[in-house]
Amino acid sequence: MQRIVKFFREVGREMRKVSWPKRKELTNYTVTVLATVTFFSLFFAVIDLGISELIRLILE
Repeated sequence: MQRIVKFFREVGREMRKVSWPKRKELTNYTVTVLATVTFFSLFFAVIDLGISELIRLILE
């Protein structure tokens, strides 16, 4: 039991050393991730549509 308590104390000590992002940084990172995901989703949707149409043309 003592080892578990020691472990959580050390975890708490280490968590205080962590450099957390500021609100503005976090907002910028979130917008960047959402924009990237949106771009790649649309990109792959267009590629998928193109390949599907190409295969339909070949098989008909």
